[in-house]
Amino acid sequence: MTLLQEIRWHGRGGQGSMTASDLIAKAAVFEGKFVQSFPEFGPERMGAPLRAFTRVSKRPIKLHCAIYKPDVVVVLDPTLLKTIVSVSFPRTSSISFKLRLKMLAINFNC
Repeated sequence: MTLLQEIRWHGRGGQGSMTASDLIAKAAVFEGKFVQSFPEFGPERMGAPLRAFTRVSKRPIKLHCAIYKPDVVVVLDPTLLKTIVSVSFPRTSSISFKLRLKMLAINFNC
């Protein structure tokens, strides 16, 4: 595993992108990791497109910018795929379309 894991979330206001980003970050803190979790959005309204970012590391994180080459991309609304095609995809060239898990167990071995 890499020292730093980065996740970029694409969704719409009210779908839980920011909440999911925060939950992943809190779970990583509970495991003793260093984290960042922050949103990027335009007009603050329900249904507006937004991106959220999560970084998890064993060491303090000195980066303070958006994530351009994430390890994981999570897209909660497939209609946003048109807008993210121009945005770089993950280093591993994989993409997750919908998170439909009732329970998510994560082990951060970064």
